[in-house]
Amino acid sequence: MAKQYQFPENFWWGAATSGPQSEGRFHKAHRNLFDYWYDQAPEAFFAGVGPNVASNFYNDFRQDIALMKQAGLNSVRTSIQWSRLIKDLETGEPDADGVRFYNEVIDEFLRQGIRPIINLHHFDLPYALYEKYGGWTNKKVAVLFADFAETCFALFGDRVKEWTTFNEPMVVAEGEYLYRFHYPLQVDGKKAVQCIYNLNLASAMAIERFRQSACEKQGGRIGIVINLTPAYPRSDAAENLAAAAFAETFKNKAFLDPAVKGVFPPKLVEILRKDGVLWESTPEELALLQRNTVDFLGVNYYQPFRAQAQTAFDDSEGWLPEKYFAPYEMPGRRMNPYRGWEIYPQAIYDIAINIRDNYGNIPWYVSENGMGVEGEEKFRQADGTIADDYRIDFIKEHLAWLHRGIAEGSNCFGYHLWTPIDCWSWSNAYKNRYGLIALDLANQQKTLKKSAYWFKDLAAHNGFTE
Repeated sequence: MAKQYQFPENFWWGAATSGPQSEGRFHKAHRNLFDYWYDQAPEAFFAGVGPNVASNFYNDFRQDIALMKQAGLNSVRTSIQWSRLIKDLETGEPDADGVRFYNEVIDEFLRQGIRPIINLHHFDLPYALYEKYGGWTNKKVAVLFADFAETCFALFGDRVKEWTTFNEPMVVAEGEYLYRFHYPLQVDGKKAVQCIYNLNLASAMAIERFRQSACEKQGGRIGIVINLTPAYPRSDAAENLAAAAFAETFKNKAFLDPAVKGVFPPKLVEILRKDGVLWESTPEELALLQRNTVDFLGVNYYQPFRAQAQTAFDDSEGWLPEKYFAPYEMPGRRMNPYRGWEIYPQAIYDIAINIRDNYGNIPWYVSENGMGVEGEEKFRQADGTIADDYRIDFIKEHLAWLHRGIAEGSNCFGYHLWTPIDCWSWSNAYKNRYGLIALDLANQQKTLKKSAYWFKDLAAHNGFTE
């Protein structure tokens, strides 16, 4: 018998992208970290493809937004690039072309009946602020970020009703200072920990500016987008439970707790202090964090994290969170072989219940979920459409578990797929494709995949039947 999955009224059915992954570098005022890294080492990027053109959203945004409308999207998250909008990074003076471009993009979304959700930082720190201040390890950058945020609120807050401060801030700390997958490719646990603190501080400072702006009176609200990788223990043995608990605290709660509760997890602070790597903070900053919590949460979910007790920690590179846990590869796990990630839809239900029970049932939405596949052209049909049934199945499975979480009272108001149009994905470039809309890199032609037609039907019916 067919099962019906109906979602709440006014549910967001949408997709997410970002400025640095879609726009291209046309007429940008500054380089960001990835622009700089590509200029220095193009060979570090898959097939040598960098962010210079990306999916050409800077030039094609009107046609691109029309395609998003054809795919049934009622909401889209993208980001404003600090490196495009601001001409003078110290004074905050805006760049005229940046202002024009983002005004036109926002107006076009609204004209097409799509709700724009605007994020302010998607791994794209202006390189000049890394060069001058050391990037997110320096609190001065947090102050400058708040200035940038204030400019965005003043320029666009009359039309943008949902803002988010950061996308996946933990990935900034991990990529830059723990696991070497973002420039400057360092391993420095102390810097990573300070970076975590400063990003939380910057978010709270931006929220404070938001509250001081006209945005709330204009019906606006502000949140943060956090990637949650729920930590599951290898077994119920005490040492595995402790390993999973620390992994959960470090990977998820280090941003979730300050954003929603205004405080860092006491257990995390205690361990970092004991290990001599605790961030530098002041009572005034901690009070500011406590006062400026989010209105809603965006949750990016792709994969779980499975933890076991650490038995062979190598401290040759100094402090790392792996001192307290080791990853565990569960036998028989389902994998996305292209990305090397486990597929575990049930975790989205676990996230829903965790937010309901432990975070005051704050309003939240799935801000990213998706499946990246290499070589999608092999699924191209005679009519030119890519038959990405695997993507449709992936979405359905995750939505079924999300639906259960909502039915049990979790306050989820939307689902966004990563991503509307195949986009440039950092050092992976265009290796894995995630979009509802295919991009031919050779000629920048964009065409709807089978999943786009399915998604349009999903949004039209506010649910699906299985």
